[in-house]
Amino acid sequence: MHRALVRLGLAACLVAATAFAAQARGLLRDADIEYALKQVATPVLRAAGLSPSSVRILVVNDNTLNAFVADTQHIFINYGLLLKLDSAPALQAVIAHEAAHIANGHLTRRAGNLRTARTVAGLGAVLAAAAAVSGSPQAAAGLALGTAGSARRVFFGHTRAEESSADQTSIRLLVRAGIPVQGALDVMEIFAGQELLRPGRQDPYARTHPLSRDRLRALRAQAQAFEDRGKPNPAGEYWFQRAKGKLSAFTRAPGWTFRRSKESPSADIRHMREAIAYHRQSNLKKATASIDKALALRKNDPFLLELKGQIQLESRQYAAAVATYKRASALAPGEALILGGYGRALLAAKQYRAALPILERARAADFRDARILRDLSVAYARSGQNGMASLVTAERYALQGRLKDAELHAKRAVDLLPPGSGPARRAQDVLSAAKRAKRR
Repeated sequence: MHRALVRLGLAACLVAATAFAAQARGLLRDADIEYALKQVATPVLRAAGLSPSSVRILVVNDNTLNAFVADTQHIFINYGLLLKLDSAPALQAVIAHEAAHIANGHLTRRAGNLRTARTVAGLGAVLAAAAAVSGSPQAAAGLALGTAGSARRVFFGHTRAEESSADQTSIRLLVRAGIPVQGALDVMEIFAGQELLRPGRQDPYARTHPLSRDRLRALRAQAQAFEDRGKPNPAGEYWFQRAKGKLSAFTRAPGWTFRRSKESPSADIRHMREAIAYHRQSNLKKATASIDKALALRKNDPFLLELKGQIQLESRQYAAAVATYKRASALAPGEALILGGYGRALLAAKQYRAALPILERARAADFRDARILRDLSVAYARSGQNGMASLVTAERYALQGRLKDAELHAKRAVDLLPPGSGPARRAQDVLSAAKRAKRR
């Protein structure tokens, strides 16, 4: 698991890159967790007429209770909300509500005064507004480049009609997907309780979504109107509990994890959580023993192998990490974060040229990950390809909104790369984006 801090982006050539607030907030990127959330979300997204391969569920590094959408391809959920939920149907209800905003066209109306809600800059402005409302005005100012005020009005322009519409649609989606609607009521109970707190102690959702108690009453009435034939799904519950267990192990103190590990719903999840807790205590021997116990139960699980590789890499067992990540990437060849970890292990083992194609594959699968771009630039530099190193560095800085730095490295790349080549044109795109940003 790693934290990705992303701000504004390039230009039209890099549209739809995920942005998020600076400083303490960002995205918690983990292949296992994102895969688990995809498994939980898939029946809901299909019921909404959305493609599970096109809509990504991403975890925000924020322990408050919130979930939101900013474009038609991403649903953001704070890790604090994930840890608060008790069941897969509850998480599916959250996803159903946000998917309803997409399916009902609410985003188009909210983002009407932006050129497009799918551009990097548009998404960055929207998320900057989220940072401001969540208590990070400095981060928002740096993110939005002067557009935070209008973005806030766009993003948090929830009307009661929109929220009521999303609530009603979410119940229909759950019924259509065969998911118990009680999960939606459980979630609304959580947020309705926030209204009893002083505004300064409320979570962002309570401050940006109106009248949770009124919505709870309406939801109850609508749920009663349907014959709830939804049944628990063991596979969905497993992946929900696995994602929640891994999140809690990384975000709670190790002692907390040890005290509760026996409450895990399955032995492999228990061993995984204990491996993370031991790793955070720098106990390589016990961490390895625990993750090996989990792998004994799920021998070809690429995500457990990735975790083992992470433990080895962060414990400076570089050769072992390379071997483990290689196996994991063979089992999940399209997982960008696993490929990124494999490339990082190769860099640590000083196998720079071997790292290049792996990291290029990772970048092709997910060009939004700034950490992959950083590692790729290191691999190019260590391999003597300084022009490519400057280009990738320029793209990384542009993705983070550091356009002055991006311009500097893009100029360097243009000087070093063959004129007219594809990489040279990419560097020129960054220069053009930086110049346009100066004129705003």
